[in-house]
Amino acid sequence: MDEIDLRILAALQESFPVVERPFMELAEGLGIEEDDLIRRVSRLKELGLIRRIGPILDLRRLGMSGVLVAMKVSPEDADRVSSVVNEYDEVSHNYLRPNDSGYNLWFTISAPAERVDEIISEVKRRSRCEMLVLPTIRIFKIGVKFDII
Repeated sequence: MDEIDLRILAALQESFPVVERPFMELAEGLGIEEDDLIRRVSRLKELGLIRRIGPILDLRRLGMSGVLVAMKVSPEDADRVSSVVNEYDEVSHNYLRPNDSGYNLWFTISAPAERVDEIISEVKRRSRCEMLVLPTIRIFKIGVKFDII
């Protein structure tokens, strides 16, 4: 990774232009060619430094709701249960983390309320794991900016 890659990462986390040719506009701001930017972004994605480029939406204004779900999953069953959770397009995050309470698999669901309930029921039935559902009540922080350069 070089200085240009770092500047690209910094620019992408700041904003993404909603124009006909967003990569051209970003490239102009970075002082590089559009093709070079696209090639570099593809490489950064392949390296796992960029997971996705997408909007942050206000779910409530779209008539949707969000929940954070915690599950108690045995280490031997973590891959199977994680695969079940990952089958749902409405799941945006799914991660395993140590926790003294035993709740170690965490994921988020964003969908219309009835679909959220449906997914929770299906995952509970298919996983046979204890589940704690934490609905979004109030949003305190919507994004994070890392000091890259």
